[in-house]
Amino acid sequence: MTSKETFHGRLLIGSTGSAAVATLPMYIGALRSVFQGTITVLMTHTASVFLPPHTVGLFADRVVTGEPAATWPAANHATLAAEHDMTVVLPATAHTLHVTAAGGAPNMLATTILAATHPVVFFPVMTGDMWNKPAVQRNVTQLRSDGYHVVDPAWGPRYDVTLGRFVESPQPPPPPLFIDMVRQLMPQNEAVSPLSPAR
Repeated sequence: MTSKETFHGRLLIGSTGSAAVATLPMYIGALRSVFQGTITVLMTHTASVFLPPHTVGLFADRVVTGEPAATWPAANHATLAAEHDMTVVLPATAHTLHVTAAGGAPNMLATTILAATHPVVFFPVMTGDMWNKPAVQRNVTQLRSDGYHVVDPAWGPRYDVTLGRFVESPQPPPPPLFIDMVRQLMPQNEAVSPLSPAR
Protein backbone atom coordinates (compact mmCIF):
# COMPACT_ATOMS: atom_id res chain seq x y z
CA MET A 1 0.00 0.00 0.00
CA THR A 2 1.37 3.39 -0.94
CA SER A 3 2.26 5.67 1.97
CA LYS A 4 0.39 8.97 2.19
CA GLU A 5 3.47 10.75 3.54
CA THR A 6 4.78 13.36 1.18
CA PHE A 7 8.36 13.54 -0.02
CA HIS A 8 10.56 15.83 -2.05
CA GLY A 9 13.24 15.76 -4.71
CA ARG A 10 14.04 16.66 -8.29
CA LEU A 11 12.73 13.91 -10.54
CA LEU A 12 13.58 13.40 -14.19
CA ILE A 13 11.23 11.09 -16.10
CA GLY A 14 12.60 9.76 -19.37
CA SER A 15 9.91 8.68 -21.82
CA THR A 16 10.62 6.53 -24.86
CA GLY A 17 8.85 5.41 -28.02
CA SER A 18 6.15 3.04 -26.84
CA ALA A 19 2.40 3.42 -27.13
CA ALA A 20 2.39 3.05 -23.34
CA VAL A 21 3.73 6.60 -23.12
CA ALA A 22 0.11 7.70 -23.59
CA THR A 23 -0.47 6.74 -19.94
CA LEU A 24 2.32 9.00 -18.65
CA PRO A 25 -0.03 11.81 -17.48
CA MET A 26 -1.80 9.27 -15.25
CA TYR A 27 1.47 8.42 -13.49
CA ILE A 28 2.45 12.05 -13.03
CA GLY A 29 -1.01 12.85 -11.66
CA ALA A 30 -0.81 9.97 -9.17
CA LEU A 31 2.68 11.01 -8.12
CA ARG A 32 1.53 14.57 -7.45
CA SER A 33 -0.67 13.30 -4.60
CA VAL A 34 2.42 12.67 -2.43
CA PHE A 35 5.41 14.14 -4.25
CA GLN A 36 6.14 17.79 -3.53
CA GLY A 37 9.26 18.10 -5.63
CA THR A 38 9.80 19.08 -9.25
CA ILE A 39 9.07 16.83 -12.24
CA THR A 40 10.89 17.21 -15.55
CA VAL A 41 10.01 14.95 -18.47
CA LEU A 42 12.65 14.23 -21.12
CA MET A 43 11.01 12.78 -24.22
CA THR A 44 12.68 10.99 -27.10
CA HIS A 45 11.61 11.95 -30.60
CA THR A 46 9.43 8.86 -30.97
CA ALA A 47 7.82 9.40 -27.58
CA SER A 48 6.83 12.91 -28.67
CA VAL A 49 5.17 11.41 -31.76
CA PHE A 50 2.98 9.18 -29.59
CA LEU A 51 2.22 11.91 -27.03
CA PRO A 52 2.50 15.65 -27.75
CA PRO A 53 4.97 17.37 -25.41
CA HIS A 54 2.55 20.24 -24.78
CA THR A 55 0.09 17.70 -23.34
CA VAL A 56 2.76 16.37 -20.97
CA GLY A 57 3.49 19.97 -20.02
CA LEU A 58 0.03 20.24 -18.48
CA PHE A 59 1.16 17.78 -15.79
CA ALA A 60 4.94 18.21 -15.50
CA ASP A 61 6.88 21.27 -14.37
CA ARG A 62 9.06 21.09 -17.46
CA VAL A 63 9.25 19.11 -20.69
CA VAL A 64 12.47 18.69 -22.68
CA THR A 65 12.69 17.21 -26.18
CA GLY A 66 16.07 18.48 -27.35
CA GLU A 67 14.40 20.57 -30.02
CA PRO A 68 15.06 23.21 -31.19
CA ALA A 69 18.85 23.28 -30.97
CA ALA A 70 18.65 26.77 -29.47
CA THR A 71 17.54 25.17 -26.19
CA TRP A 72 20.69 23.05 -25.83
CA PRO A 73 22.75 25.52 -23.75
CA ALA A 74 20.08 25.45 -21.01
CA ALA A 75 18.89 21.86 -21.42
CA ASN A 76 21.55 19.34 -22.34
CA HIS A 77 22.69 15.99 -21.00
CA ALA A 78 25.11 17.55 -18.52
CA THR A 79 22.67 20.05 -17.06
CA LEU A 80 19.81 17.55 -16.90
CA ALA A 81 21.97 14.97 -15.11
CA ALA A 82 23.27 17.56 -12.65
CA GLU A 83 19.94 19.24 -11.92
CA HIS A 84 18.06 16.10 -10.86
CA ASP A 85 18.28 13.65 -7.96
CA MET A 86 16.86 10.63 -9.77
CA THR A 87 15.86 9.45 -13.24
CA VAL A 88 12.95 7.13 -13.96
CA VAL A 89 12.56 5.72 -17.48
CA LEU A 90 8.88 5.05 -18.17
CA PRO A 91 8.14 3.40 -20.48
CA ALA A 92 11.52 1.75 -21.05
CA THR A 93 11.62 0.02 -24.44
CA ALA A 94 13.85 -2.91 -25.37
CA HIS A 95 15.86 -0.49 -27.50
CA THR A 96 16.47 1.82 -24.54
CA LEU A 97 17.61 -1.09 -22.36
CA HIS A 98 20.00 -2.22 -25.10
CA VAL A 99 21.45 1.23 -25.71
CA THR A 100 22.05 1.88 -22.01
CA ALA A 101 23.54 -1.57 -21.38
CA ALA A 102 25.98 -0.94 -24.24
CA GLY A 103 26.89 2.55 -23.01
CA GLY A 104 25.46 4.15 -26.12
CA ALA A 105 24.40 7.77 -26.49
CA PRO A 106 22.28 8.12 -29.65
CA ASN A 107 19.85 10.66 -28.18
CA MET A 108 19.57 13.14 -25.33
CA LEU A 109 17.89 10.68 -22.95
CA ALA A 110 20.57 8.02 -23.40
CA THR A 111 23.31 10.62 -23.08
CA THR A 112 21.73 12.03 -19.91
CA ILE A 113 21.53 8.55 -18.39
CA LEU A 114 25.20 8.01 -19.26
CA ALA A 115 26.10 11.31 -17.57
CA ALA A 116 23.99 10.71 -14.46
CA THR A 117 25.55 9.87 -11.09
CA HIS A 118 22.18 9.54 -9.35
CA PRO A 119 19.84 6.50 -9.26
CA VAL A 120 18.30 5.48 -12.59
CA VAL A 121 15.25 3.20 -12.62
CA PHE A 122 13.85 1.44 -15.69
CA PHE A 123 10.23 0.29 -15.98
CA PRO A 124 10.30 -2.00 -19.05
CA VAL A 125 7.24 -2.10 -21.32
CA MET A 126 7.26 -4.48 -24.29
CA THR A 127 5.64 -7.67 -25.53
CA GLY A 128 6.14 -10.93 -23.67
CA ASP A 129 8.09 -12.46 -26.55
CA MET A 130 10.44 -9.49 -26.56
CA TRP A 131 10.93 -9.55 -22.77
CA ASN A 132 11.75 -13.26 -22.80
CA LYS A 133 14.41 -12.99 -25.50
CA PRO A 134 17.89 -13.93 -24.21
CA ALA A 135 19.31 -10.69 -25.63
CA VAL A 136 16.87 -8.58 -23.61
CA GLN A 137 17.54 -10.58 -20.45
CA ARG A 138 21.30 -10.18 -20.98
CA ASN A 139 20.79 -6.43 -21.20
CA VAL A 140 18.75 -6.44 -17.99
CA THR A 141 21.47 -8.43 -16.22
CA GLN A 142 24.14 -6.05 -17.50
CA LEU A 143 22.19 -2.99 -16.39
CA ARG A 144 21.77 -4.36 -12.88
CA SER A 145 25.44 -5.28 -12.77
CA ASP A 146 26.25 -1.68 -13.72
CA GLY A 147 24.18 -0.36 -10.81
CA TYR A 148 20.94 0.51 -12.58
CA HIS A 149 17.55 -0.51 -11.22
CA VAL A 150 15.33 -2.54 -13.56
CA VAL A 151 11.85 -3.29 -12.19
CA ASP A 152 10.57 -6.72 -13.25
CA PRO A 153 7.15 -6.21 -14.85
CA ALA A 154 4.13 -8.14 -13.61
CA TRP A 155 2.34 -10.22 -16.23
CA GLY A 156 -1.32 -10.10 -17.15
CA PRO A 157 -3.77 -9.48 -20.00
CA ARG A 158 -2.98 -6.26 -21.85
CA TYR A 159 -4.43 -4.79 -25.01
CA ASP A 160 -1.73 -4.84 -27.65
CA VAL A 161 -2.32 -1.92 -30.00
CA THR A 162 -0.12 -3.49 -32.68
CA LEU A 163 -2.11 -6.75 -32.69
CA GLY A 164 -5.50 -5.25 -31.92
CA ARG A 165 -6.29 -7.78 -29.20
CA PHE A 166 -5.58 -8.71 -25.59
CA VAL A 167 -2.46 -10.78 -24.97
CA GLU A 168 -0.69 -12.12 -21.89
CA SER A 169 2.31 -9.86 -21.56
CA PRO A 170 4.35 -7.70 -19.18
CA GLN A 171 2.23 -4.93 -17.68
CA PRO A 172 3.09 -1.28 -17.21
CA PRO A 173 3.64 -0.74 -13.48
CA PRO A 174 0.59 0.10 -11.38
CA PRO A 175 0.83 3.72 -10.18
CA PRO A 176 1.30 2.70 -6.49
CA LEU A 177 4.38 0.64 -7.42
CA PHE A 178 5.73 3.51 -9.49
CA ILE A 179 5.29 5.92 -6.58
CA ASP A 180 6.85 3.51 -4.07
CA MET A 181 9.93 3.03 -6.24
CA VAL A 182 10.41 6.78 -6.62
CA ARG A 183 10.01 7.25 -2.87
CA GLN A 184 12.36 4.39 -2.02
CA LEU A 185 15.19 5.39 -4.33
CA MET A 186 14.99 9.19 -4.20
CA PRO A 187 18.28 10.21 -2.54
CA GLN A 188 17.99 11.93 0.82
CA ASN A 189 14.23 12.18 0.53
CA GLU A 190 12.62 13.43 3.70
CA ALA A 191 9.14 12.06 4.20
CA VAL A 192 6.76 14.66 5.56
CA SER A 193 3.36 13.82 6.98
CA PRO A 194 0.46 15.79 5.47
CA LEU A 195 -0.26 16.95 9.01
CA SER A 196 3.29 18.08 9.74
CA PRO A 197 3.75 21.82 10.32
CA ALA A 198 5.40 23.79 7.57
CA ARG A 199 9.06 24.64 8.08
